[in-house]
Amino acid sequence: MTDYWLSKLFFDLQDKTAAAEYRSERSKVLDRYPLLPEIRAAVLANDIAVLAPRVNAYLLRYYFQVVGMPDAEFIGRVRALKPAAQASATKRANG
Repeated sequence: MTDYWLSKLFFDLQDKTAAAEYRSERSKVLDRYPLLPEIRAAVLANDIAVLAPRVNAYLLRYYFQVVGMPDAEFIGRVRALKPAAQASATKRANG
């Protein structure tokens, strides 16, 4: 399930001025969004595993570009999540 406020934050950061402010005053910008504490912590920690299931993939990728993560690193982190998700799905399917 997506998180509206997390999605809204990531969407709003498409504005260059908002993105620049976020890079310089992350906590101040985050205070404008009523994120759950665990989601806010995941944002501050750049925790893709927590954020990915809660937001559109395109917004997620853009967000990580805004915070300066190289695209190759982002793709690598996302791909690293896939085996764990597949193993979990297989375990549920096979009992």
